[in-house]
Formats: sequence, structure tokens, C-alpha cells
Amino acid sequence: MVYISSVIAKMITPLFCVFVIAALGYLLGGIKIKGISLGTAGVLVVALLFGVLANKVPSFTLGGTEIALFSDSIKANYSFVSSLGTALFVTAVGLIAGPKFFRNFNKKAIGYIFNGLIVIASGALITMLIIKFGNVDKNMAVGLMTGALTSTPGLSAAKEVAGEVGESAVTSGYGIAYLFGVLGVVFFVQLMPRFEKVDMAKEREKIVSAGEVNIKKVNGKLVRIDTFDIFPFVMTVALGMVLGAFKIPGINFSLGTSGGTLIMGLIVGHFGRIGKISLSVNKNTLNFMRELGLCLFLIGAGVPGGVNFVTHFKAIYFFYGALITLVPMLIGYFVSKFVFKFGILNNLASITGGMTSTPALGTLISVAETDEISSSYAATYPIALVCVVLAAKIIIMAL
Repeated sequence: MVYISSVIAKMITPLFCVFVIAALGYLLGGIKIKGISLGTAGVLVVALLFGVLANKVPSFTLGGTEIALFSDSIKANYSFVSSLGTALFVTAVGLIAGPKFFRNFNKKAIGYIFNGLIVIASGALITMLIIKFGNVDKNMAVGLMTGALTSTPGLSAAKEVAGEVGESAVTSGYGIAYLFGVLGVVFFVQLMPRFEKVDMAKEREKIVSAGEVNIKKVNGKLVRIDTFDIFPFVMTVALGMVLGAFKIPGINFSLGTSGGTLIMGLIVGHFGRIGKISLSVNKNTLNFMRELGLCLFLIGAGVPGGVNFVTHFKAIYFFYGALITLVPMLIGYFVSKFVFKFGILNNLASITGGMTSTPALGTLISVAETDEISSSYAATYPIALVCVVLAAKIIIMAL
């Protein structure tokens, strides 16, 4: 019995927990109720529940061996998992959208940019109203905003400005609002087509035909470095992280891993080669990397989020976070529909970009059964990323 306890104690490591959370999360996500499912976001729910458990029972003794479910050192492991997942997912999205993104960059692109601005501005305005009339500490309120908009770069920027005194409140607010921030958008992109009674086959046909562009073919045979096109993918990730590390002087802003890898993915996907060396990536490889990245991101962000969720939880904070998620989405959706005249799939993809929601994009791709919508996400995401970082800093410094 002692031997079995010792084996179990050695087995329960952060790496083991990552795979167990993923397995249980996909089981939960596969459950459909009236055609609606969590999908990959089921991984987030299980990760958050694990985080809540780890908050209540951070460690326990089994067979004389102490097992830690969560600690400062383990937190670093989940941070790495989250960063790795972000890099894989966003790079895949950039490479998928890249071949057509710049060739389709027309008047609609202005609409996508404005949509990103509208969504973040709405969220920032609601946050300021919550601080003024809801009697909520500005650090907590900004944490709620970054969680509601699922923006890790926004969280980092807020923590930087808040300093040691306000960092705990910012992180806790993020953890409280993050769950609804993810699930709210995931359900939104599944429910809106039903409310609008959309013929998904027709909408998919429209978006696929609209995305058809003439891509110049290269004369001569390009050299592929490896069978599964891993080389161009990991090269894009590396270059994207270099790009994301550069900071703009004065405002101390950088694109970070997510912004840098997305833009580099768009660039590499657009050109597709260096001389005679092919940089195009097999579609199956891109789909796999996108899904794997999303899964890892949700685990890495979800477990610490669950820990923080319990620390400062109040029902009113959860309500405020839900408000910051829902109102900007609805405003962005109806402005895009009636002002910019976007089709529903482009509209929803733009909303996922404006909400900086990688899980919702993954869900929408499953619903639409086409990844052509990635271009709309990619067009909206960068401006939303910049705006949420600036909004987080300005609100804390100005109020």
C-alpha cells in the first residue's frame, strides 16, 4: 500500500495534471444540449475547477509524500503552458489567414478596425462607470475589464501600472471575470446564428466565395524542409516572439507573444517562401497546431484563474464582469450588422477579434465549418489588443 501511495505521489505532477484536465475538458466539451456545446472551452471549465480545488487544497500528504497542487513554482509551469498555447494558436491563425489577408484588405478592413475600437471603448466606458457609480476599486475594476475581454496583455499592462499594492486586486479581478469572458463569447457565437435564423450553408458559401483570390504561383519547384512543415511553423513562432518583444518608447507598449506571432503569421502566410524554400504549412498541421495551442492556452490560463477566482470573489464583481463582456459584444455586433453591413460569420469573427477571444474563434470555426473567417478575426484583433492595453493603463493612471 505504501509503495502504491509513493507511485501515485510521484505521478501527480503539473505535467500529469495538464493531460488529465485536457482529457476531462474534451469529454465535457463534447456534451451537446440542443445542439449547443462548450467545445474546447470545456477544457477551460475543468481547468478553472481544478484551480478552485487547488486554492482550497494547495497540498496534501499521500503515503508520507507531500503533493503540491499549486504553488509559486507550479504557477510558473502553468504560465509557460499558457504562453506556449498562445504562440501555437495565434501563429496558426495568422498562417491560415495570411495568404488572403492582405489581398482582401479593402474597405471592409476599416469596418474591422472600427469594430475593434468600438468593442474596447465600450468595455472601457463601462469599467469607468463601475468605478464611479459602483464604488469599486480601480485596480479591481480594470482586472475585471481585462478578464471580461480575455486579454492577458491587458492584464500584464494593468499589473505593471498598479504596482505591488494594486497587483493582487488586478489579478483577482481578472480571475473573477475570465470565466464568463470566455464562455459568454463562446455561447454568443453559437446562439446568434440561431436567433437570426441563419442558413449556415448559404452563409458559409458566401464567405468562401468572397475569400477566393488569385494567389500568384511560383515558377519552379519550392523546397520543403520537412514532411509536416514544422520548420516554417516554428520559425514563424520564433520570429513572431522577436517582433512581440520590441517596445514602443514612451508608452512602454509591446505586441507581446500573441500580437507578434499573429502579425508574423500573416506576413509569412502572405509571402509563403524565402527564395526557393517553401514557408507554406500543410492545412492539417495548421489545424492541429491551432487546436493544441487553444487547449494548452485554456489550461495554462484557467488553473491560475481558478485559484484567483476564489480569493476575492463577490457576486457583484462577477456581475460587473459579465456586463463588460456582454454589452461591448452586442454593441459591436449591431454596429457591424447595420452600419458596416457585415455578413453574420464575418461579423461574429470580428467580434471574437474585438473581444480578443481565441477560444470563441475556435468555436466559431467549428460552427461555420470553414476557417475563412480567420481573416476577419485577424483584421480586428491587433487594434483591439493595442486598445485594451492602453485602456487598462489609462484608467488606472487617470482615475
